[in-house]
Amino acid sequence: MSTRGFIGPREVPRLWERHILNCAVVNEVIPDAPASSTLDLVPACQVSRWRLLARISKSPLVEPLLKRSNYLKEIVDKLGLDNVTVIRGRAEEGPVKKEVGGADVVTSRAVAPLGKLAKWSLPLVRKGGEMIALKGSSVHEELERDVADIKRAGGGKAEVSTISGTTIIRVPRVN
Repeated sequence: MSTRGFIGPREVPRLWERHILNCAVVNEVIPDAPASSTLDLVPACQVSRWRLLARISKSPLVEPLLKRSNYLKEIVDKLGLDNVTVIRGRAEEGPVKKEVGGADVVTSRAVAPLGKLAKWSLPLVRKGGEMIALKGSSVHEELERDVADIKRAGGGKAEVSTISGTTIIRVPRVN
């Protein structure tokens, strides 16, 4: 991945622990229903989730950068993941919302502060679905600060947990 310029040279020694294993915990919290659909706003998380993607009926990856979206398309093609599509764009853009809205689950990692993330993610989640985000140690402060933004975006009561050292926040879409 570093030969494509996706990570900085200081990240190489931490690649497995910080970037791949860290994202793999999302597999433990996504509903294991064969008919579910998941949307990822940071497809780098997908590197550790390819096996999960194979059993989800619909799994779009939203990536704004051309070189990353091209790379993801290469991997999807090589792995023969017919259920996975790569959409180049941003979650908040109208065409992206139209194409990928109504997901059971929207996942992300290190995208934005919680309020912005909820504004971008929750409109893409069907009522009854949820936003699942990997966040840092400041998640409780962000949650306290951004609770009104989450509610305005259609979110319900958030649940914060730690799995294998990774902090995860789950926000259900209630309206």
